[in-house]
Amino acid sequence: MTEQQKTPYDLPDASGLSIGILGGTGDQGKGLARRFALAGHRVTIGSRKAERAQEAAAGLAAEQGADLPVSGAENPVAAGESDVVIVAVPWEGHKATLESLRAELAGKIVIDCVNPLGFEKGKGAFALPVEEGSAAEQAAAVLTGSRVVAAFHHVSAKLLLDPSVAEMELDVLVLGDDREATDLVQALAGRIPGMRGVYGGRLHNAHQVEAFTANLISINRRYKAHAGLRVTDV
Repeated sequence: MTEQQKTPYDLPDASGLSIGILGGTGDQGKGLARRFALAGHRVTIGSRKAERAQEAAAGLAAEQGADLPVSGAENPVAAGESDVVIVAVPWEGHKATLESLRAELAGKIVIDCVNPLGFEKGKGAFALPVEEGSAAEQAAAVLTGSRVVAAFHHVSAKLLLDPSVAEMELDVLVLGDDREATDLVQALAGRIPGMRGVYGGRLHNAHQVEAFTANLISINRRYKAHAGLRVTDV
């Protein structure tokens, strides 16, 4: 993208981008891989073990019953060979994973969708304190040579993976300090039918977005739903 957007709705073309997904063997990462592959993106699922990533990719293709542009590889390969990288690893391994991939992620847009949550019997999900403020801010502190954006926190993994769900009717809050990067991630969100990327503030505001996932979990448990978010009047 070479020109400044004239309006907040004027977003770049993200159709040709390749996408790597770290933690792509988990439901959230695998679901995003499926949706972006269906949208025509070349997707590489990353894992600590290439075999697990390859199995996940093969499973998606088999479930779809068609050729999908999705493959599996070790995390360094998935990170290094992709234009944009999504971080969907468990919170417990978040910092260590990113520290090990600084070189591969240098210069890239890195989308962090990790929610630091705890679970307690009788109390449900709750937000965990993060020294840097949020998972996204931790990613930015570790990946000083990357362009970190926070997004895709409130997307149901079950719906992402459900072949009967043709469109994901929700808004994705996109946060970051780099306007060009957040515009591109908003455009990427819009590549999934029914989904829309909405700018949600600078990276310093990522904590409450990550923490709100705990509230969504409570909503979904009470109403037996897979609720997401819609922003009105935008």
